[in-house]
Amino acid sequence: MAEPKDAKNESGTGPVPEPLRIPLGDAGVAEPYSIFTRKEKWFIVGMVAVAGFYSPLPANIYLPAIPKLSEAFGKSVELLNLTVTAFLAMQGILFLVCLTVLIGACVGIAVCPTDAFWLLIVLRCLQAAGCASTIALGAGVIGDISTPEERGGFFGMFNLGPMISPCIAPAIGGALSDKLGWRSIFWFLIVMAVCCLLFILLFLPETLRNLVGNGSVTLGGVYTPLVPVVGRSRKKQRTTPSKPGVRPSINPFVILVYPDVAITLAFTGVVYAVNNTVVTTVASSFARVYPWLSETALGLCYLPTGFGMIVGSTLTGKFLDWDYARIKKRVEESDGVLEFPKEYARLRTMPVLLVLFSGAVIAWGFCVDKGVHIAVPLSLQVVLGYTSISILNTTMTLMIDILQTRSSAATACTNLVRCLLAALLVGLIDRMTAALRVSWSYVLLGGACALMLPLMYIEMKFGPKWRLTRDLKSIED
Repeated sequence: MAEPKDAKNESGTGPVPEPLRIPLGDAGVAEPYSIFTRKEKWFIVGMVAVAGFYSPLPANIYLPAIPKLSEAFGKSVELLNLTVTAFLAMQGILFLVCLTVLIGACVGIAVCPTDAFWLLIVLRCLQAAGCASTIALGAGVIGDISTPEERGGFFGMFNLGPMISPCIAPAIGGALSDKLGWRSIFWFLIVMAVCCLLFILLFLPETLRNLVGNGSVTLGGVYTPLVPVVGRSRKKQRTTPSKPGVRPSINPFVILVYPDVAITLAFTGVVYAVNNTVVTTVASSFARVYPWLSETALGLCYLPTGFGMIVGSTLTGKFLDWDYARIKKRVEESDGVLEFPKEYARLRTMPVLLVLFSGAVIAWGFCVDKGVHIAVPLSLQVVLGYTSISILNTTMTLMIDILQTRSSAATACTNLVRCLLAALLVGLIDRMTAALRVSWSYVLLGGACALMLPLMYIEMKFGPKWRLTRDLKSIED
C-alpha cells in the first residue's frame, strides 16, 4: 500500500511527518499497528529488559573479584583487565548467538583451573558471544510492537536492564567473592541465565513483523512460546501476515554508511566508552585511594550509579514520549511547518545532558586523584548514571525512529561500535593514568565527550535531509 501524501508534500517543498503504516485486514478495515494491549507491551518489554540485563552482567559482576583472581592465577591486575577488554571486544562482534552459549561458558569458568589463564580469556570471549545478542534482539522487539509516540517510555524501561547491570553486578560479585569465593560468581550466573532462558521460552511471543505482521498471525513450532498467553485472544488463524513488511538487507553493516546513523553511533559510542571506563575503574581506583574498603563495600560503591540510572531511565523515557507528542501536535497544527523534525524532537535536550556528563567525568577524576571524601565521587556517580542513561536512551530511541524496519540491525551496530570503543578505552586507561595521572586522564575523557556536541547540532540540522534522501531512494528501488 502506498504511503499517503499530504498536498503540501506533493509540491516538493518538504517531507511531512512519517505516516503510521497500518495494514488493512480482509474486510478493508484498518488494523492496529500491534494487537498487543498496553499492559502486554509492557510485559514484553519487561521480558526483553531482563534478557538485556545479561549482556553486561558477566563483564561487570567479577570486577570486585579481580584482586582475588590476580592472586589465584598468579597474574597482575593489569593483565586481568585483559579479560574485561576481551569480553567487550567479542561482545561487539558476536551478536547473533544465544543464552545457551553463556551458560556453557559460565560452567567452564566455574571449574577453570588456576594454572590455565589462557582458558579464562577464551571462556570470557564465549561468555560475550552468549549474551551479546540480547540487546539487539530486545530493541528489535520494541521496534516491532511500538509506535514513535510510546517508544521512548519502552526504551527507558528496556535500557534499565543493560545499563543498570554494570552497577548492580559488582555489588553482587563483591559479596559472592568475599563470602563464597570467586568461583561462586559464575555458578550464580548459570542459575540466573537458566531462569531467564526458561522465562523467555515460556512466555515471549514472536514479534517480527515480516512473520507475524502486527502480531495477529499464528505460527507454530519454535515461533510459539510454550505458554502462549500474550495476545492470544486477539490472534487470527492465518499463516501469513495481512501486510508483510519489506524485507531489508540481511547485512546490518549497510547502515554504517548512512551519515546520520554514523554521527549518532560515534556520539553514542564515545559516551558509552567513557562511562564504561569510569564504571570499570571504580573498584581499582577506590581500593587504592580508600584502602579501608572491603570487597563487599567496593561492590556497594557501584550502587549510586545504578540509582542515577533508574531515575534517569524512568524520567527520560516519559519525557521523550511527552515531548515527541507535543512537538508532533504543534507540527500538525502549523500551516507553515512542513517537516516533522524527528531529530530535533529527540535531541534538543542533548546539550544540557552532555555538558553535565562531561563535567561529572572530569570532576570524578579529580576527586579520586586528590583523595577527597568518598561521598563526593559517589555523588558524582549519581550524576554520571543519570546523564549517561538519558543520553543513551535518547540516541537509541532516535535510531529506531529513523530505522524502524531495521531496529535490530541498528542496535547491533550500536552494540558493535560502543563495545569496541569501550574495549579500547578500558585497555588503555591504566597506561593513561600512569602517564597523565588520574585527574588529567579524565579531563581528556570528559573533553572528548564535550567535543561530540557539534555532532548533535549537525544531526539536528542535516539529519532530516539525509533521512528523506534515503527514504526516497528506498521507494525508488
